[in-house]
Amino acid sequence: MDNRADVREFLMTRRAKVTPEAAGVIGGANRRVPGLRRSEVAALAGVSVEYYAKLERGAIAGASASVLDAVSRALQLDDTERAHLFDLARAADGIPSSGRARRRAARPAQPRPSLQWALSAITDGVAFVRDQRQDLLATNELGRAFYSPVIGDGGRTPNLARFQFLDPAAHDFYPDWDLFAEMCVAIMRAEAGRDPHDKGLQDLVGELSTRSDTFRRLWGAHDVRSHGAGTKRFHHPVVGDLVLAYEELAITAEPGQVLMVYTAEPGSPSAERLRLLASWAADSTAVDLSR
Repeated sequence: MDNRADVREFLMTRRAKVTPEAAGVIGGANRRVPGLRRSEVAALAGVSVEYYAKLERGAIAGASASVLDAVSRALQLDDTERAHLFDLARAADGIPSSGRARRRAARPAQPRPSLQWALSAITDGVAFVRDQRQDLLATNELGRAFYSPVIGDGGRTPNLARFQFLDPAAHDFYPDWDLFAEMCVAIMRAEAGRDPHDKGLQDLVGELSTRSDTFRRLWGAHDVRSHGAGTKRFHHPVVGDLVLAYEELAITAEPGQVLMVYTAEPGSPSAERLRLLASWAADSTAVDLSR
């Protein structure tokens, strides 16, 4: 896998983010580069300048785990950035990352019944399954109501990244649109490093890079992150403002897919609005069934 450009840009952008002061290096005057010099990273990592320069040119194949760890420490990478560096090295060595098969079987048209049952059992929160391409594969009933702006008329498979960057409605749905955009691209960037042979993801990146200046700029920043847990703000067209906590759970039977659950703090205005949304969804379903 020739990923030398990704390796080069990732290491250069990380080096530019580390100030001499943060690294404990005497800065000196007339510095011509942002962040650290290559020689300073090499010294901090305990490798020769020539060897680090080789890594930063993208020639990471064959780098040992101890060298990658040393470079990670020198560049002050967080856990997600360190994992991304290791994923890039595995890809350069031709080793599938994170236990994923290099060639997948065709994705089934429908999720497994047991997975849909599990989603449907979650009634007080928004639950959905997405894959590494940001496709929305399955939802519970409340999830379908919550993501109605994304799902639309149900034509093509709804995609969270396409909605984020190509649909004007996303700016209303996500009050913190800029933050959501950064998160979306950083998660996709980590997935691309983890599975560089995913043609579907490559095609999506190409489409969004062509159609969205913001996506293209963020993709070029080479920032990576994992989702994990946290809090997000939404503005739903039916019930208004929502503040929801989220948890991401890996689906071990389907590598690359995750179960996301959004819940509201009990007794909060957002919890009441989720209940209203559930009632609206139930009423809408009843109307459809009566036709």
